Amino acid sequence: MDITAVQAAFSRRFEGTPFLYTSPGRINLIGEHTDYNGGFVFPGAIDKAMVAAIRLNDKNLVRAYALDLNRYAEFGLTEEEAPAESWARYIFGVCREMDKHGYRTQGFDTVFAGDVPPGAGMSSSAALESTFAFALNDLLQQQIPPFELAQIGQATEHNYCGVKCGIMDQFASIFGKAGKLMCLDCRDMSYRYYPFNPKGYRLVLLDTCVKHELASSAYNQRRESCERVVAAMAAHNPEVKLLRDADMELLHQVKHEVSAEDYMRAEYVIAETNRVLDVADALNVGDYETVGAKIYETHDGMSRLYEVSCPELDFLNHVARQCGVTGSRVMGGGFGGCTINLVKEGLYEGFIREAKRRFAEHFGHEPKVYDVVISDGAHRIDPA
Repeated sequence: MDITAVQAAFSRRFEGTPFLYTSPGRINLIGEHTDYNGGFVFPGAIDKAMVAAIRLNDKNLVRAYALDLNRYAEFGLTEEEAPAESWARYIFGVCREMDKHGYRTQGFDTVFAGDVPPGAGMSSSAALESTFAFALNDLLQQQIPPFELAQIGQATEHNYCGVKCGIMDQFASIFGKAGKLMCLDCRDMSYRYYPFNPKGYRLVLLDTCVKHELASSAYNQRRESCERVVAAMAAHNPEVKLLRDADMELLHQVKHEVSAEDYMRAEYVIAETNRVLDVADALNVGDYETVGAKIYETHDGMSRLYEVSCPELDFLNHVARQCGVTGSRVMGGGFGGCTINLVKEGLYEGFIREAKRRFAEHFGHEPKVYDVVISDGAHRIDPA
């Protein structure tokens, strides 16, 4: 990210010297469709981020310039003054949610830009929200707990951007640490850091550049499947509140009480919960071959049992297997987007070359390639 370009744009538009803040996008190594089932997710912050130059003003207005979009917006801090521009609503929402949480807000001038690819599943929106939540907390010296900053970003999505997301994206953006992944328990919001220093490996995302229209309705259908299975289990075992509370034995007991489709959905979720814990154990001892094997198992489950993959994603996963990639899977909700790949250094160039060539032959365009490194979460950039 070109920080000097952000600083220069601020100097052209506003007076005074701003402070610089940044917050990253994220990946999720393993643990998909587990959050609403009370399970675990395993995110990490990445070296692609939003950067904002910010200076408080005395105008009770936010004056914001989106450098990447070449768009300017100006808005006040009350509900009646909400901006029409969708990108500006992320900033406005953060201000409003801070106010709702009982914290001060104040007008400010800002220029921001980022290199988190939009639409690739790395959560550019959470990076934007976290940048401004962290900055306003710091500039106004309010000591807001980090988890509350993440909740402010999540509430912004819910109330001002129309996205009923979980908290993983904002959590990773705020809590990220270089060389660490985080296992977040979505039932009680506890978390633990795990080492991620895969020497001799690279982490790369391949973006199919497609998003199939099934995504939103299919998400709701799968959530409903899980809820029906939980209801069937709970009739016999009241302690089961979420699929996180179940095991394969309990699932088998209700096999004839639920549909074959609902059974498959629950089978995937229960297995995925166990895979996340296996990956945690493997990371503790630096066993990246086991990590990779579990990643492949996740793709198989998402494709075959949860049925949220698509031809483009399955194709890239197949190429990865043929090229000897250690682990590959669809990352995110599915029906398009990226695969995440753990690749040995010596195989990297050949894999990327082969994946681009074969994908283009089959689908008419190359996938986009994003190398990622696990990095720090939201912070102020101090002058060099």
